[in-house]
Amino acid sequence: MINQITKDRIAVLSEQYKKLVKSKPGAVRKIAIAEIPEMVYNSNAIENSTLTLKDTEDILLRDSIKRDHDIREIYEAKNLAKITENLLDGLDNPTTVNLILDLHKILLSGIKDDWAGRFRSGKEWVRVGAHIGANPDFVEQLVEELVDEYGKQNNRYFLDKIAWFHAEFETIHPFNDGNGRLGRALINQQLMELGFPPVIIQNKSKHTSYYPAFDSYRVTGKFDDFTEILASLLIESLYKRITLLSAPKIIPVSAWAKANSVAGNVAINKAIRGTIPAFRMREKWMIAADFKEH
Repeated sequence: MINQITKDRIAVLSEQYKKLVKSKPGAVRKIAIAEIPEMVYNSNAIENSTLTLKDTEDILLRDSIKRDHDIREIYEAKNLAKITENLLDGLDNPTTVNLILDLHKILLSGIKDDWAGRFRSGKEWVRVGAHIGANPDFVEQLVEELVDEYGKQNNRYFLDKIAWFHAEFETIHPFNDGNGRLGRALINQQLMELGFPPVIIQNKSKHTSYYPAFDSYRVTGKFDDFTEILASLLIESLYKRITLLSAPKIIPVSAWAKANSVAGNVAINKAIRGTIPAFRMREKWMIAADFKEH
């Protein structure tokens, strides 16, 4: 469970962000659109896609393929990008079973059409490492109950609510394919429905934090690790938007460290911990050039 200091920081940053949304809605949307390739790259890479960030940008931004790739990976990038943009167009869409099925249909379109937009059933068991997804006879019922319970949890802290939903959704593993990518898209759908910006779960941290959070949940039933991951990523996302919309110039954290006589490794550690308002763009830590530590 995250502490009150973190909750207060999110509340303060969110107020700043929401004021900027009202005054610069077009700019806020452009920031979200611009980060779609990075979001798609990371989510697909978590699922072991061989596409690099540059490959993903070439496919999505330039409709260009520089080297041989499995056609499936190209569809995965384009379909996930379409889902992400669709969610930006429907910011206030609530989490429903129909929405989940509609998004999944887009996700697997042209990849596995007979699986697209439907839950596992019959003999369709799935395994992820040592984890066995829910019995296919009960998948639809379990997802309906999950969505219903999510909608009732109005008194739970919003990140706890989203973290619990994600942990349980992935534990059920309701589809034959696409569970992870869709689950991460749903995190952003739920954040944006509440007026928060989307986040990017980083591929580089999947073995150090993301996967271990699932292991912990399945053993203990506790989803605190997911809440902590989401809190850190949300703070970074808020830093990014506030800085881009209010600072005259952004520079790499390494350049900021040099200009402010801070050791480079110390500055990066501050960025990772969120104690300076730094954020990642194309896998590089950035910050406002005029930021001064107090």
